[in-house]
Amino acid sequence: MPSSPRYRVGVVGFAHMHVNEIMRRFRDVPEFELVACADTTPDIPETSAATFTRAWNLRYAQEKIGIPRVYADYRELLAAERPDLVAVYSENARHLEVAAAAAAVGANLLIEKPLGISLADSIRIERVARSAGVRLFVNWLSTWSPSTHTMKRLLQAGTIGRPFQVRVRAAHTGPLGSGASHQGVDAGDQPITDDDRSRTWWHRAGTGGGALLDFIGNGACLARWWLGEQATAAFGLAANLLSPFSEVEDNAVVAVRFPSAMAVLEASWTTRDPGLPSGPIVYGEAGTLAVDHRGGEQTIRVGRGSGTEPEYVPCEPLSPGHQSIAQEIARCLSTGDEPHETLTPAYNLEVMAIIDAAIRSTRTGKLEIVDDPRWCQL
Repeated sequence: MPSSPRYRVGVVGFAHMHVNEIMRRFRDVPEFELVACADTTPDIPETSAATFTRAWNLRYAQEKIGIPRVYADYRELLAAERPDLVAVYSENARHLEVAAAAAAVGANLLIEKPLGISLADSIRIERVARSAGVRLFVNWLSTWSPSTHTMKRLLQAGTIGRPFQVRVRAAHTGPLGSGASHQGVDAGDQPITDDDRSRTWWHRAGTGGGALLDFIGNGACLARWWLGEQATAAFGLAANLLSPFSEVEDNAVVAVRFPSAMAVLEASWTTRDPGLPSGPIVYGEAGTLAVDHRGGEQTIRVGRGSGTEPEYVPCEPLSPGHQSIAQEIARCLSTGDEPHETLTPAYNLEVMAIIDAAIRSTRTGKLEIVDDPRWCQL
């Protein structure tokens, strides 16, 4: 391991609270130095500094992470610092704008999921990176979960035979306010008024807010990887059921058709209690795999029915050097190797194609084809 940092990291955007976990990860990997940060300017002023708002996240970067320089304009950061890597944690709708500016100064790109707000938007981001000759990585928290990889291993081993359905439900009480909790930050939730909440990007249509874009990608990413094939069509429902202050949906359900299987993906910002264990779950011809939380530890429940007792398989820890997005990017930048499949641009265009079809379906009320990114009309 090097004795001094090799790669200078700039953080652009504090709209997404996952930035707090990411900053901590990069701070703890010696190949990186967090040199500066800047937020994007919201389309309308946000009026709350409660936990996990962009104002709170920026303060966390300064006070807890210790990023030394804060710029009022991210373009000034890019010009002055010339970072080796830019972590993009802006509103979803600003990913392309920030990525293009960062790539123009030769910075490699890390973008929080989803890659963009549409398939066309995401293709433009991929082309910007490729044209500039910089690396593009997309972060999914599920990639760093041992259960994700243990499920894949069991599927590849034929533990439940041929899988025919994946079910993933991502649900909580919403990104902000009472009940909000996010990985990597030991901070209590804080109440936020509906008026303040309505002014955040999460609840605005033009900024890429909404539960579908936030959560359906989680299931699409897992289903695509576990099934090992690209989806062909999707049917989606999205509604604002309990959030009258919001411009966007707070709940969504998407059924995805694959060549040899299907997936049911659920997203909710209004769920206080899961009711039943929600997995994720994979159903196969010879049994069922489900992520199970026993005694605070994740295991994989293998059920075969017919009155048999289920088996519980421990989740194997991730390999050293592959345990966080920061470790993975350090390895890739140092060696030129490819990252985990789920972090690559090509894979994320396929995931975004599923999300894009789901969004179109919620508007048309019809089953929509999942486009091949190579045939997408920009």
